[in-house]
Amino acid sequence: MTERTRKSHLADRQTLEQTLKDAYDFDPRDPLVGLTRDQLSGSSLDRRTVLRLMAAGGTLTAASLLPGIGGPGTAHAQAGGTLTCGWAGVGELTTLDPHQINQVLLFQISSNIFGGLTHIDANLVAQGDLAESWTISDDGRVYTFKLREGVTFHNGDAFTADDVIYTYNRAIDPEKSIHGAVVGNVASVDKLNDLEVQFTLKAAQASFLVKSLERSSGRAMAIVSRGAIEQMGDQEYGLTPVGTGPFKVLPRQLGQGVTLEKFENYYDPERPKLDKVVIRPIIDAEPLAAAMEAGDIQLIGGNPVAPELVDRFLANPDLVVDEVAAPGFQSVWMNPHRDPFKVADFNKSVDELKQEPGFKVRLAIAKALDRERYIKQAQFGRGRPAFGTINPAMGFFFDEALNDSSEQTFDIDAAKQLLADAGYPDGQGFPEIKILTTPAQRREVQVIANILSRNLNIKISLDTKDFPVLIDDFNSMRWDMCRLGSGGDFDPDDGLVDWMRSDSKFNGRTRDKDAMAFGFFADAKVDALIDEQRIAPSLDERKRLVQEANKITSDKVASAFLFHPADIQVRSTRVNFPAESRIPGLVDLDRVTIS
Repeated sequence: MTERTRKSHLADRQTLEQTLKDAYDFDPRDPLVGLTRDQLSGSSLDRRTVLRLMAAGGTLTAASLLPGIGGPGTAHAQAGGTLTCGWAGVGELTTLDPHQINQVLLFQISSNIFGGLTHIDANLVAQGDLAESWTISDDGRVYTFKLREGVTFHNGDAFTADDVIYTYNRAIDPEKSIHGAVVGNVASVDKLNDLEVQFTLKAAQASFLVKSLERSSGRAMAIVSRGAIEQMGDQEYGLTPVGTGPFKVLPRQLGQGVTLEKFENYYDPERPKLDKVVIRPIIDAEPLAAAMEAGDIQLIGGNPVAPELVDRFLANPDLVVDEVAAPGFQSVWMNPHRDPFKVADFNKSVDELKQEPGFKVRLAIAKALDRERYIKQAQFGRGRPAFGTINPAMGFFFDEALNDSSEQTFDIDAAKQLLADAGYPDGQGFPEIKILTTPAQRREVQVIANILSRNLNIKISLDTKDFPVLIDDFNSMRWDMCRLGSGGDFDPDDGLVDWMRSDSKFNGRTRDKDAMAFGFFADAKVDALIDEQRIAPSLDERKRLVQEANKITSDKVASAFLFHPADIQVRSTRVNFPAESRIPGLVDLDRVTIS
């Protein structure tokens, strides 16, 4: 390194350190002091405000301020052309109706089709989308949005406040939507005029702009077209939905891929850059890799790239491998309504639960999961051990200490003793259990089975089903064990409200409620903590409540939490994917170009 280069790097480091120091220069009891209402309202947030909010939320690190990582530089690209994408680990792309989407790989697509009042940026901060600007009342309960003028749906219908109210009413209808809980804190939505709409909340909500109104992660308020739904019906709308987003969907049939076409009347005339995007579902790893290496596809979206392919892609000079922390968690679930995992009621202390054979088995399996070995063998070293639903991408809310304090912390001797105390010494007499998984996850789930066999001497066989069947079985509680997780979790509400409330949308939603009083987990204290954290008066108080709820679900083994994955995007060097579009968990293509 030359002296000139050394001095340049030193100056960059000093600038970085000063930027971090300035961002964290606030009173933690009131992190917004020094920021005006004008800075917090409006169509977007300036850099100073964004950095302060990230610091106050605990998501600002030195890495946030560094240039993007990845492989070789991207060739000069220009607007136009067709981008062909492979959607990993899926055989068919089912509904794109945002109110019915239950997979990250689907809302990665819908984020390009629909608009919302807000949309998160690469720093996970809400920015204006269909809302041109907004103001917030002093008590944090009333949000008044000014809508963009001249916005149209793909079918030519004008977008107005009526569409916001229609979307809200559809979102809270359990016959039409699975995401109603996301807007459960809304007391009313009122049209002030065609371009102004007002939300009144039951109580102030820290996550409202990011979770409830964001077009991707919440799905509830991705703005749908009343005219198109009434004309097409719900089923057809799920195949070829009409939104206000940068791309429109060309006609297709169930089982086919998806082709997106540039929406010429998008509100931002500079976007999208591409003329067309072709999305091909590719369920198996090797065909996906072959298509990428042959140039038949230029970008991979969908489910996480099979970990065994990542080093292979890294070695290819024609590819860019871009890795960031993924906002999600992955788990091994155990059905509390089936032997040998039965727990009739989680509303007891951990010590009381430890007296029950079914809970002893659950805890034995959670403690016998050697997560470090699993990550090394199944994920090729990429990922972090998980002990709860709150992921590292959430920064401030993530509890580093939980790895050591959780009842699930790896302890093979304690796990063996628990299993013996449950009536299965050294695994003797333990029934053969099936673990539900997808074809794409067979290899990694076999690693889980091998670890449990090695550590507890129990046999677990794989029950492989395509994801649409698996998720239907999971929601109906028709499984012994299941390997499933979550992605696109940008706020604690994503991990807690969506998964850990008694009435969460994934918590046995379609089970036989006469036979099963709850789904995979239910705890009244956790429910209360989740409700309380949403309206906490300060970030520190919200953090305390979030971490308390997270620890209870960990200690009571709501699931055997496994790992927090990395978000790895693979693309051709021909693809220019701007840093501002590199939102963890999403594949937003409106600014992408291809050479």
